[in-house]
Amino acid sequence: MEPESSRNSVPRDRAVPFYGFATLTVAAAIVVCAGPLLRFTRSAVELPPAFWLMAALAVISDARPFTPPGRRQSSAIFPSVCFTFAILMAWGLGAAVAVQAAAAVVAGVRGRHTLIRAGFNVGQYTLALAAANGVFRLAGWSPEPAFNRWSDVLVVAAAAVVWFIVTYGAVTFAVYLRFGGRWSPRFVDGLAVEALASGALLLLSPIMLAAAHATAALIPLVLVPLYAVYRMTRLTAEQDELARIDSLTGLASRKALVAEVAERVADRSRRPRVGAGMALILLDLDRFKHVNDALGHAVGDRLLIEVGRRLTTVVGPGDMVARLGGDEYAVLSGDAADVAGARALAARLTEALRAPVILDGLPLDVDASMGVALYPQHGTDVAALLRHADVAMYEAKQTGNSPAFYAPESDHHSAERLGLLADLRRALENPDCAEIAMYYQPQIDIPTGEVVGVEALLRWRHPRRGLVDPEVLIRVAEQTAVMSLLTRRVIADVVAQVGRWHAGGVSLRASLNVSVRDLHSGDIADYIVAQLAEHNAPPYLVQLEITEGALMADPHRVLATIGRLDRIGIAIALDDFGTGYSSMQHLRRLPLTEVKIDRSFVLGMATDPDDAAIVRSIIELAGALGLRVVAEGVEDDPIWRALHAAGCHVAQGWFYARPMPADDLRGWLARYRPIVPLPVASVVDSVPTTRPAPGGDTGAPTTPTVSGTPLSQ
Repeated sequence: MEPESSRNSVPRDRAVPFYGFATLTVAAAIVVCAGPLLRFTRSAVELPPAFWLMAALAVISDARPFTPPGRRQSSAIFPSVCFTFAILMAWGLGAAVAVQAAAAVVAGVRGRHTLIRAGFNVGQYTLALAAANGVFRLAGWSPEPAFNRWSDVLVVAAAAVVWFIVTYGAVTFAVYLRFGGRWSPRFVDGLAVEALASGALLLLSPIMLAAAHATAALIPLVLVPLYAVYRMTRLTAEQDELARIDSLTGLASRKALVAEVAERVADRSRRPRVGAGMALILLDLDRFKHVNDALGHAVGDRLLIEVGRRLTTVVGPGDMVARLGGDEYAVLSGDAADVAGARALAARLTEALRAPVILDGLPLDVDASMGVALYPQHGTDVAALLRHADVAMYEAKQTGNSPAFYAPESDHHSAERLGLLADLRRALENPDCAEIAMYYQPQIDIPTGEVVGVEALLRWRHPRRGLVDPEVLIRVAEQTAVMSLLTRRVIADVVAQVGRWHAGGVSLRASLNVSVRDLHSGDIADYIVAQLAEHNAPPYLVQLEITEGALMADPHRVLATIGRLDRIGIAIALDDFGTGYSSMQHLRRLPLTEVKIDRSFVLGMATDPDDAAIVRSIIELAGALGLRVVAEGVEDDPIWRALHAAGCHVAQGWFYARPMPADDLRGWLARYRPIVPLPVASVVDSVPTTRPAPGGDTGAPTTPTVSGTPLSQ
């Protein structure tokens, strides 16, 4: 709960509307109750003991009002409502207003309320009692109800509803005028609890009044259910408070963070101004699971507590640090309103975690991956900000670049990508859908010019978007279950095509790519075996290409799957070699048949000595291990010559042919004439070995002639 000094104050820019509404409420209350109060003062001495007992209990009970949970901390539920509503039914509006005013004054004195706040409380309760009295008068209410008819019960219920609407609406509007933001969230917040508590108090009134007709001695018994209502409200408030605090670290919880972000977004949308941005930073501890596994959860919990303490020491006074669960934290800052500010805050957070955490004499290093979402650049509502910060955080964890700021291209679950994913699933689940097709690019043996294989490349022609970039297609699918559907579709189409070629007398090895998700499951081997049998295709004509990243993600599971495929007779190629993190140990253990040099090195080798040196080294290493070498991205004659001089076995690229449908490949094979290179000694000088002098002659050798011409389509 906020301190009283804050609860009694009003921001300067909100003072005029708030005090104006409070004054208007008090004035309306005076107009409404002046006459009834005058009549009450004339007849007060004639009222029975039951009235005075109820009045005394009302004043005493308001010394401890009920405070509902939520952000409506300036409102409270007064137990006196139960007594004043009964007094209204039995002795009229003047008596009820007088008792309610006395009880509100007692509550105001004990709560140290300002005069305007105490006056507003009296005014809004007076108006609520007057509205309920109007319902009674319209229904022809008797001053001494017997409650012997269903209509009496309905009238009481209607008056209670009107009473609640007036008082709840007045308090909500006052809170809105004081704090700003949107009115509807203010109205909804705490509505259920206040309606339940107020309803219980109001509907106790007729029961107490009916008992009082028998004897006034029964009236104090209502304190028991009143205490039950009080405990219910307090327990609800305590549970709500506990839900907003992380029990382990004492930091704010996810619920509290969501509420705070929503509150700040509402405030900034209502009062846009320069510098009204904010940053949401999500942090996920790296390798925290290792601490739990090695040292136990008790040590892990102590580490989480210390991390939370360190984070709170470097944030600003108006910033919030929250623990979202597990080893994930969040920092909400209104000071870090742009990229520079957020980066500076992230640097302070990183520095705070840099020193090892000493637990039981053991130093533990703590690193965190951080993702940042900025308001309003990356989202204008709480859900978007949280999701985009989460996307950025996982991007930081995958790339190792922390902090990472949200970028749409990193969002694998944006609305556009989800729509594209749904369309891809639809196309894959329909075997007859012509949108998905396989194209084939020939692979040529460099020394002989013979076509030794093809690489199968996926193409998706979307009905509205046209041809989808293959990289976009893979990024959309690779983190979802659709990737498995995509792999199975590729395997089925390629194996079926290999079977048709083989039956027609064309024995071409077809290479196809698989993802790390596919290799983690042994099902892929069973599926390939089934497809080979169905299409009568020899296993040696199918080759799977895996990347170094897929291999290193989980070497043991990947090696198990690869070993099984090798026993079946499926060849394995290591794709994009040179761009990942393969070790010599893995290369030695893997049952590989070839390595493919990444096109980024091949494209530059004719002009860049470094790229040429890398390519030559890969070729020499592969030769020492007995592996075939395939160069991707062979697009012109100088590259082709340089690869031949370096001893590369196979080339693939536009120099020979572009990817084409299977039907077009037959025609290309019929027209193709092998390119026979000159002896290596004749072209060895075409490979650059020295860097050109800056601004000088490149020293490029004369290009030798070769026999044959590539026929590309």
